[in-house]
Amino acid sequence: MSSKTNDFIDEITRLYNKGVSKAQAENRRLGLPNVFYRNGRLIYEMPDGRIRTKKVK
Repeated sequence: MSSKTNDFIDEITRLYNKGVSKAQAENRRLGLPNVFYRNGRLIYEMPDGRIRTKKVK
């Protein structure tokens, strides 16, 4: 890949990571869990930092 393509990919990745971090912080502020997949399983990160694998109501 050219350096221009690498720079573009780096910028998109930086913006993506910044957006994800902001969304996670907002969820914590609102008391909502952050939900993501890890090894094919749904993981719920609670606002207090606990990790759960069962759906939260």
